[in-house]
Amino acid sequence: MTRIRRGYIARRRRTKIRLFVSSFRGAHSRLTRSIIQQKIRALVSAHRDRDRQKRNFRRLWVTRINAVIRGNRVYYSYSNLVNNLYKRQLLLNRKILAQIAILNRNCLYTISNDIRK
Repeated sequence: MTRIRRGYIARRRRTKIRLFVSSFRGAHSRLTRSIIQQKIRALVSAHRDRDRQKRNFRRLWVTRINAVIRGNRVYYSYSNLVNNLYKRQLLLNRKILAQIAILNRNCLYTISNDIRK
């Protein structure tokens, strides 16, 4: 019997997967079965952690705003500030408020005093 050479499609697919996991350590970058498992695991982790990152940044912004407001003895908390912002229809998101709180505290104090009146 003559030798039959396999096609190139499977080899090309494995090469693509190997390029994805080329930075992994040990067998995770060499053996095809474990490469496929590690690729799936990496993609699942990346998808999950994108949502976690959004959650963590929002927590950070809320903490920063709350710290600046309570530090000035404005006599009310973050939740009261956000509630009053919505009542006055000042649509500033938490990211922008946190940047104002860090870079220009006087501006945040002015906003909070105007809202309270």
